[in-house]
Amino acid sequence: MAIIRIKNLLLRTYIGFNEEEIIKLQDVVINMTIDADLNRAIKNDTVDKSYNYKTITKDVITLVQARKFKMLENLTQTILDEIMKNKKVRFARVEVDKPHALRFAESVSIELEATQETRK
Repeated sequence: MAIIRIKNLLLRTYIGFNEEEIIKLQDVVINMTIDADLNRAIKNDTVDKSYNYKTITKDVITLVQARKFKMLENLTQTILDEIMKNKKVRFARVEVDKPHALRFAESVSIELEATQETRK
């Protein structure tokens, strides 16, 4: 079992449903935990047998920046779905923070997780 953690990926996207949120890019902070089968990559020390965390990070960046989201829940699920497309992934957890979403809070976040079994 190998755990990959991508921490504090800072992106800007359109997130929200209020008029101000719809027209203004906002910061989001993304944390991903990915349990992938990397035994062959570890044994053979080859990239082609691995789960390429650089590729999934680029895919998430493209996805988040190309779309508009009304709900933080939908953004989080969209990222999780993208990660789970790869069959090497056994489990993934995604947390997305929206800084300053509430007046007296540092941020609001949604965390979702999935396994290949729960996706069937």
